[in-house]
Amino acid sequence: MPEPTVNRRPGRGPRAAAAIFDTTLRHLAERGYARLTIEAVAQESGVNKTTIYRWWPSKPALLRAALIHARVLDIDIPDTGSLRGDLIALTEQITGLLTDRRTEPVARAMTSGTGLPDDELAALTRDFFADRFSREQPVFTRAAARGELPAGADPMLLLDLIAGAVWMRVLLRREPVPPGFAGDVVDAVLSR
Repeated sequence: MPEPTVNRRPGRGPRAAAAIFDTTLRHLAERGYARLTIEAVAQESGVNKTTIYRWWPSKPALLRAALIHARVLDIDIPDTGSLRGDLIALTEQITGLLTDRRTEPVARAMTSGTGLPDDELAALTRDFFADRFSREQPVFTRAAARGELPAGADPMLLLDLIAGAVWMRVLLRREPVPPGFAGDVVDAVLSR
């Protein structure tokens, strides 16, 4: 079933959708995917569960919408005038998402899937990253037009290297991010 359009939201409009998405992400972080229920999200969000089921017919559909549309996970696509500047700005935003008390537990919960083809959470996490990668494409389109990217450059590889450094440091090694980290990571990746 297709996602509802941005103009059509359940209940009391965008505020109801925002509350539903925020509650869904908080429950994912607190309870894990297996114990996330539409009934609990509805009750805490102050809407009927039939409202949620009308817009998102299953738990995966609801969580996918929350991951993609929740404002708390949004990033601003930078346009600093250079690939290096844009990538540093993106790296700083990724770092902010992974260190913010509201979003760090969500990111940690997203990594709890097995990654196997039948793992719903892993599939939803892949959808989230595919959505973010598509949003970040203007950075690379502009860089290519300015001649900053060589022919055949792989934007996904660049983002994987940069974001992977942040995820590794913050979520896996649980180390603080030193000042200048974003610039150091971007410079290391771009110098290759």
